[in-house]
Amino acid sequence: MFTFLLVLQAVIAALLVTLILMQRSEGGGLGVGGSSSGLMTARGQADFLTRATAFVAIAFVGLSILLAGLATTRQADSTIDTSLTQPAEPVTPIAPIGGDAPATDSVDNDILSTIAGQAESTGAEEEDAPAE
Repeated sequence: MFTFLLVLQAVIAALLVTLILMQRSEGGGLGVGGSSSGLMTARGQADFLTRATAFVAIAFVGLSILLAGLATTRQADSTIDTSLTQPAEPVTPIAPIGGDAPATDSVDNDILSTIAGQAESTGAEEEDAPAE
């Protein structure tokens, strides 16, 4: 039903554009004059095109509101394809560059305690300490 209304909306839009372009404007427009009597006189044609444009414009706006309402309530059946999902691989810790200290397994360690631990293992504190 939504597709049918969408196609109908496109037809009404094309009809509305055609009716607007057929109307006589100050520059002459695309309106083609008919016989000198009856419905298609200059005045009769203007009244007919004006009324037809008003009715088609009302239909266009009404159908636009209806389509907007249907689009918000329309729910497509969507399924998630889980066949391509893979479990995450465990992360292996990486040893620091240029150091012999093993990488710690805990992420919660403070960076200062890690630096202090590396300094103790390399003997850096012994060099800074005064000799007795």
